[in-house]
Amino acid sequence: MESDRFIVDESPEICVGEDVSWGNKILKAFPALRSRNYQLYFAGQLISLVGTWLQVVAEGWLVYILTNSAFFVGLDAAMAMLPTLLFSLFGGVIVDRYPKKKILLFTQSSAMILALILGLLTVLKIINVWEVITLSFILGIVNAVDSPARQAYVVELVEDKSTLSSAIALNSGMFNAARVIGPTIAGILIAVTGTGMAFILNGISYIAVIIALFFINTPTVIERHIIDPIKAIKEGVVYTVSHPTIRLLLTLSGVVSIFGWSYSTLMPVIATQIFHLGATGLGYLYAAGGFGALLGTFLISAFSHKVKPAIYIVGGNFLFIISLLLFTFTSHTLVAAILLFFAGLGLVSQFSMTNSTIQHTVENNMRGRVMSLYTLVFIGFGPFGNLEIGFMAQHFGTDFAIRLNVIIVLLFAVYLWLNRKRIHT
Repeated sequence: MESDRFIVDESPEICVGEDVSWGNKILKAFPALRSRNYQLYFAGQLISLVGTWLQVVAEGWLVYILTNSAFFVGLDAAMAMLPTLLFSLFGGVIVDRYPKKKILLFTQSSAMILALILGLLTVLKIINVWEVITLSFILGIVNAVDSPARQAYVVELVEDKSTLSSAIALNSGMFNAARVIGPTIAGILIAVTGTGMAFILNGISYIAVIIALFFINTPTVIERHIIDPIKAIKEGVVYTVSHPTIRLLLTLSGVVSIFGWSYSTLMPVIATQIFHLGATGLGYLYAAGGFGALLGTFLISAFSHKVKPAIYIVGGNFLFIISLLLFTFTSHTLVAAILLFFAGLGLVSQFSMTNSTIQHTVENNMRGRVMSLYTLVFIGFGPFGNLEIGFMAQHFGTDFAIRLNVIIVLLFAVYLWLNRKRIHT
């Protein structure tokens, strides 16, 4: 296969702060932060992701208020993820062919405009559920390109590839720090101002990551393959399926995405029906899982080089299963929050290390396409889980729906444990 390889820009700067003990401890625990480029990206994305979680909570709450239906809550979440299923493989081809920084500037700007439109329609009280679902679907199209681009861009942000696990763990940390901060703010904001302001603030938050991208200076490696997109996709799929480690980890991601992660879709329903909480209480439940995920982020960033990946992935999987199963048997809010904390710890441990292991394993010229497949199974399979759990919850109750899904994840967890020797970097 012929290809033209282009290298542009200068190497990223390495920024090591003043020689103070607390600074050294932070850099030792999170070595990816030695890179100035990653520092900029981290700060911008953290602000933006807080806004994203404002919208996640507000949108689920808005749909439930508009329809009083668990099915429509699941349908909205499914439509947001469906474009990833349909288009993420083409997104991976785009990521492998064009500068990732330019792709991200376009996708982040597009997401900002969509959030502002949703906010204005809601504030003006002319919103209906089908408009929410339509905007979710359009945003999903943007994310089908944005997600693999962000996954693949991390490698360009760190000069020392030995810090890649730290960078990927910190990416999960950004997501989960936002998952703590965003829902808490969202709960208060919805109660005081309504859902519309949450959408508008999310739109404004994208400015932070757009500014950060303008100041980032990375070596841009562009692989312009002289093959058409369909052949490029086929090449990526064949590479992935033929690699035993990547194949196993992508299967894990797909199973947990469909039958594990989908529990979060029902949180607005669970908060109101089981725990009799309002929007603020819903935010606290989301935050509890986020705190657990933050702990998982720290453990992986600080100790990933000392602990085998299989321990994080298999152990995190079982921790998530046990915690979520116990969650369905309690009606006590504090106990539920503690169990969600451990569920979040288990989820982020397995997914962060799964991502890191794949990134360490994959060849550079296949990175965009393999990460688009990862996005496909991690996010794109989500609609199946959201629709399934929404339907089951509507007809058999939320507890039964979650327990059924947990049993399915448990069956795969046994298979994963039996094949744990395949998990290595």
